Amino acid sequence: MTIKTKLLAAVAALPVLSGGALPVLAADMPAAKAPVIVEEHCKAAISTPTFGGLIKANPNPACIVTGIGDIYVGGAITGFAYSQTNAFGILSPSAEQDRYGRVDFTNLQGWVQKADGPLQFYVHAGLYSIPALGLPLYSSLEQTESLFGPIPVAFGKWQINDEWSIQAGRMFTNIGSELLFSYQNLNISRGLLFNQENFINHGVQVNYASGPVAASVAVVDGFYSGELNWVTGFATYKLDDSNTIGINGGTHFSDFDASTRSPRFQFATINSLQNSSIISVNYTYANGPWIITPYFQYTTVDRKDNYFSPIIGGETWGGALLAGYSFTDNFALAGRVEYIAQSGTRFDTLSATSLLYGPGSSAFSFTITPTFTWDRYFLRGEFATVQAYDVTPGFGFGRDGTKRSQERYLVETGFTF
Repeated sequence: MTIKTKLLAAVAALPVLSGGALPVLAADMPAAKAPVIVEEHCKAAISTPTFGGLIKANPNPACIVTGIGDIYVGGAITGFAYSQTNAFGILSPSAEQDRYGRVDFTNLQGWVQKADGPLQFYVHAGLYSIPALGLPLYSSLEQTESLFGPIPVAFGKWQINDEWSIQAGRMFTNIGSELLFSYQNLNISRGLLFNQENFINHGVQVNYASGPVAASVAVVDGFYSGELNWVTGFATYKLDDSNTIGINGGTHFSDFDASTRSPRFQFATINSLQNSSIISVNYTYANGPWIITPYFQYTTVDRKDNYFSPIIGGETWGGALLAGYSFTDNFALAGRVEYIAQSGTRFDTLSATSLLYGPGSSAFSFTITPTFTWDRYFLRGEFATVQAYDVTPGFGFGRDGTKRSQERYLVETGFTF
């Protein structure tokens, strides 16, 4: 058989494709192209600021793709009106008086953050009012100027790996079960136990999160003193999808005397609380329409930590129950009950630090907050009452500090984005 005959026989032996066409040999096929990897943007899980109530964080915050990564933008524009009995006679650092009623902003804020990649940051700026039970309530302009300024939070963060990170700057505190700004909480007003806690810290913080465990430890300046003399931390454990337990607290490791500083400085850096220790344990049940959070808190100030005429310190202990129930997608009801007491007796007034309404005083509060939400908009009302017992004259409610109760009626509305 000739060479030509053998070649024709080999070709004839190849399988015939549909339509009678000969198969395409591998050598005749074009080279395979490498798969194109499309980078996804704006997919980070946003957890700051924390929302812990019936008003929910925006599930789709604005996102800008930049040369340094995805930048997320959010904010809150909210206002409130309130009326209260027995307004305090205590003047603000700018000599502003606690009013019987006011219409004001609670939040006029925006925040910008980079929330993924190894290098991240968060900046929170704007106007704020922080209504708290049992304390004078000044204007948002006065509170912003006298507390933490127009940029209350600004920190950088290094995400080392999936579990560990380090952040530094001006940060939200690790302490407490109620959060700082009104839209973050079940109620418009913060409670009596909240008044024993610090709010914003300067410092350095290490974070850990793995599975059901999350924890942070920080070296900070306590009650915004500017001196790093506190250590704070928290740890939470998620028992299952509905139940979480936690512990948080802090203590000072050196003394700081704020009594020699200006009244404006002492508005945020309260001398007795700057030199205190605090611990709180909490439990949260969140399932379906329910949010339930009971917590217990203890605060102590040692004798050596006082710089005024008092020669002994003081302690407070208390408990609170916060709860919310969503009847529909648009209507819910929240409430809070709490009790707090201070050590000592009224006879210790000249020798003990007052952490409440004088040594030996105690107080009970009740708050109820119906809440309507429509997408990013919300409207809610609130009634709150505080009843104080064994009040030291001059440390209570009213212009003269002798009243033993206060009622407050509030309406807040606005939107988050």
